[in-house]
Amino acid sequence: MTAQELATSLQGRLIVSCQAPPGDPMRETGTLVRLARSAVAGGGAAIRANEPAVVAAIVEAVDLPVIGLWKDGDVGVCITPTVRHALAIVEAGAAVVAADATDRPRPDGSSFAELVAAVHGAGALVMADVSTLAEGIAAAGQGADFVSTTLSGYVPGTPEQTGPDLELVAALSAAIDVPVVTEGRVNTPEDAAAALARGAHSIVVGTGCGARRRRPRSGRRPWRRRGPSPIRSGRCS
Repeated sequence: MTAQELATSLQGRLIVSCQAPPGDPMRETGTLVRLARSAVAGGGAAIRANEPAVVAAIVEAVDLPVIGLWKDGDVGVCITPTVRHALAIVEAGAAVVAADATDRPRPDGSSFAELVAAVHGAGALVMADVSTLAEGIAAAGQGADFVSTTLSGYVPGTPEQTGPDLELVAALSAAIDVPVVTEGRVNTPEDAAAALARGAHSIVVGTGCGARRRRPRSGRRPWRRRGPSPIRSGRCS
């Protein structure tokens, strides 16, 4: 699948993040595969998944593009931090490798551009997870096929927010030609609609789609609402 073909299939739709943090009872491959199957049944456009074994199992189980990553560590660059991690995700069958594209040093001393070249050489696409406008512009310039706001609010120096970073979405959408994906704190259909209105190409939801570990203070499931979703497909209610 080319970048253009994938972009077309994702436009205006939900990418469902089928992940669970350490210690979560859902952090088990079979459970995450079932979550991915549920995402397919609900109209999701793609799956985002962590670790080679889980990526491979989901690729085998569902007929949707899988955006794979490999979280390793909990300090600094940990989302697909090296070329080795990236190629392992390609080997697991991911159509897209998501990787940290912030300006922090990578543990193997490589550049993001080198990771992009390795993944493209292996036949897959790259989603750059960024925290700032400058990082997104740089990532697009280094060949990223998609740029995501994943790390905004999680990297020192970026603003903490309770919802998606809509200012970053709008700025990236105006500044770069590659599709901009909104990820991070998308808790309601209104959040998703606001991101799309500001130029997001598609939306990643994880905790907001099923709320595995936490719920809003109201106690209601964040994606449950009356009436149609503001997104063309991929309801999670």
